[in-house]
Amino acid sequence: MSIQTARRAIQAMLAAALLLAPMAAQPAQKEVSLLPDASLKGWHAVGDANWKVTKGVLEATTGSGYLMTDASYKNFELSLEIWVDGPANSGVMLRCQNPKEVGLENSYEVNIFDTRPDQSFATGSIVNVGAPKTPIKAANKWNKIQITANGPHLVVVFNGVKTVDGTDTKFAEGSLSLQRLAGVVRFRNVKLKVL
Repeated sequence: MSIQTARRAIQAMLAAALLLAPMAAQPAQKEVSLLPDASLKGWHAVGDANWKVTKGVLEATTGSGYLMTDASYKNFELSLEIWVDGPANSGVMLRCQNPKEVGLENSYEVNIFDTRPDQSFATGSIVNVGAPKTPIKAANKWNKIQITANGPHLVVVFNGVKTVDGTDTKFAEGSLSLQRLAGVVRFRNVKLKVL
């Protein structure tokens, strides 16, 4: 076998090895903190809620509004912890279409609202998409929420309990937003992994 033939054979084997390399060899996306410090860099306020960060906890106690990411996200896993008092009306808005105006007509809302008059979309629901499979009450304790948005598939896990597993195609990509409409609302450990 000539040297040139041997080189071609080695090149062919290397090319085949690269094509057959397992997908697991690709680096996994890292989970990143969306609230790294008190500066709220990467976020902007919509409305007049009095957002502030103290010792890693984002809080709003007055006003009505949203804290929205400057970045837009398509497919992701979002995890966070939330503490609300009894009268609180809060939520996490997903794939917000308008950076200056947030609402149910242009985003998905994972609701945190224990005293919502229509309990079908109370705490743990995605409003107008899926009612919670298990009734959840969030007041006066830290709660962990995990939200997965992968294409039209939307999943909410609230304190380890899957409350919503549904599909909807209205909004494919957009900003994330934290909501304060009433009561005391606190968020911490807001982390995102892009899928």
